[in-house]
Amino acid sequence: MSFHTYILLCADGSYYVGHSDDLEQRIAQHEAGTIPGYTATRRPVRLLWSQDFASRDEALGAELQIKGWSRRKKEALIAGDFEALRALAKKSFDTSLRQAQRLLRTNGEEGSGMAQKREEGADAPTPPISSASVRTSTEPAEPAHPAPVIVLVRPQLGENIGKAARAMLNFGLTELRLVAPRDGWPNPDAGPSAAGADIVLGNALVFDTLAQAVADCAHVYATTVRKRGVTKPVVGPDEAARAIHAAPGRSAIVFGPERSGLETEEVALARAILTVPINPAFASLNLAQAVILCAYEWSKQAALAQPTVTDLLPPAPQDELDGMIDQLEAMLERAGYFYPPSRVPATRRTLRTLLTKPGWNHLEVRTLRGVLSSLANPRAR
Repeated sequence: MSFHTYILLCADGSYYVGHSDDLEQRIAQHEAGTIPGYTATRRPVRLLWSQDFASRDEALGAELQIKGWSRRKKEALIAGDFEALRALAKKSFDTSLRQAQRLLRTNGEEGSGMAQKREEGADAPTPPISSASVRTSTEPAEPAHPAPVIVLVRPQLGENIGKAARAMLNFGLTELRLVAPRDGWPNPDAGPSAAGADIVLGNALVFDTLAQAVADCAHVYATTVRKRGVTKPVVGPDEAARAIHAAPGRSAIVFGPERSGLETEEVALARAILTVPINPAFASLNLAQAVILCAYEWSKQAALAQPTVTDLLPPAPQDELDGMIDQLEAMLERAGYFYPPSRVPATRRTLRTLLTKPGWNHLEVRTLRGVLSSLANPRAR
């Protein structure tokens, strides 16, 4: 019995990746719209690529890996352009792309089955995908203190995944891992909410369990505000960030589902609990808020660019400021403002104190004097 991983082109131009033990029947179901979910509202669909595998686990593994690829990499696979696929992997610096690179096999490698490109009625064979994980000489070495992995466990809404990706990229984090997302992956609602954080979404990896998602991480932090039936060190985002920068090996920060948070068994997998001091009467953060708090604390010790600082003009010379005050006092005197006479000295001191507090620069002084001149000599209309 064979199992198949496949890629469909949907009517809106997006790609759908799936697997099945009966490819023809499954494609017919997609085309008829009898499979609820992503393709049901994006018909007609067209099969572009498929690959045979000896077991369901292999087919599912290939599906999850391809789902984590960017659109460009999917298109390179569909076209059978393995050179382009390798080039895309070489340009990337994060682990998810390196894992994608390890899925490739060269034209001369042996494997079970043959990938089929089906486009415009023409079938063109392409090399098979392999799950081999041999590190190649072109892969960059793992940094001593890599950026942390963000893991979302059973996220419920695509919008929240997109917002979390946006928060990550704001502060230099790019490696996102998803554990059993409720609506599957990719999710069309994630893209608009990510606001351009495509590199994060395009290279997100999907796992069945949290244990699989953090298997390569030496330091795992479970985010929760609840007391759990486990005894763990409790740290804040700032303390966790310092530890991540100092400790060798990979670190992961794990976030639970929007409604319920992490289960006790999932918290038990972590080395420490990460929590934020928060109003006990309203201890509710949305997913993106929680991610951005942790990402920001990590970024404070990373070499991120600071926003451009605009140089302030120096304060105006004293004679310019005195000229403005004299002008204003002369106008006020003509208007009868200084009254009664016994209060004139005190009123002038108060006015000077008021006008010298801001530390006007010369442009501001000139602007205000222009205002005063206009009030004293209004133009005829």
